[in-house]
Amino acid sequence: MDLATLLGMVGAIGIVLAAILTGGSAIVFINVPSILIVLGGTVMVVMIKFSMGQFFGAFKVAGTAFINKVSDPEELIEKIVELANIARKEGMLALENQDIDNDFLDEGVKMLIDGNSREVVSTVLSKDMQQTIERHSWGAKVFSATADVAPAMGMIGTLIGLVQMLSNMSDPKSIGPAMAVALLTTLYGAMLANMIAMPIADKLTLRKADELRVRSMCIDGVLAIQEGQNPRIIESMLKAYLEPDKRGSEE
Repeated sequence: MDLATLLGMVGAIGIVLAAILTGGSAIVFINVPSILIVLGGTVMVVMIKFSMGQFFGAFKVAGTAFINKVSDPEELIEKIVELANIARKEGMLALENQDIDNDFLDEGVKMLIDGNSREVVSTVLSKDMQQTIERHSWGAKVFSATADVAPAMGMIGTLIGLVQMLSNMSDPKSIGPAMAVALLTTLYGAMLANMIAMPIADKLTLRKADELRVRSMCIDGVLAIQEGQNPRIIESMLKAYLEPDKRGSEE
């Protein structure tokens, strides 16, 4: 799992739990009606905004984004240059026995080995890249919508609790539970939005940018190998995707 995501999420939840535990009993912060209003209500409202496939696909994309590591661009450039050298000296068929960790690059190299034209290679890889970017985009939109809806559901729960409290002022025993619903739904909504949904949405947006850069590098590299370009030219071209301080002294 992505280390920054793991540390951030566990740390944020841990800090809140520590504040709750040091202030008294944690049981008072558990309220089933509040959880149902915020969690259940948020899920239902977000499902209205998207199709079933987009909604459930967002969780799959999020899991993949956090578990699978994006290829290091510098290592990827080294691999592409290595493949370019082999293809130039021994031909495309020599690439068949090469071990390639990046699945997208591996797919592109297989298309070269099969002798596909430049147009076919470019079209297939570009469509594959576009589909991946769209999945990340929809995943980010689903979690952004969750971050928008959760506080609103918390506010709805607060209003419900206040109505229940004000309608039963003559019964002192009902004031406490109603007030708990009113306050805890706001807390749950804020936690769901700011500690889970919005960070995941932002992380998917960043992951989308990383995937776009890496896959664009792969497409450019594969097409350059197919054209038989000089490996040093390929390396210089691909380094344009790196940060200026990581491009080396060759420039």
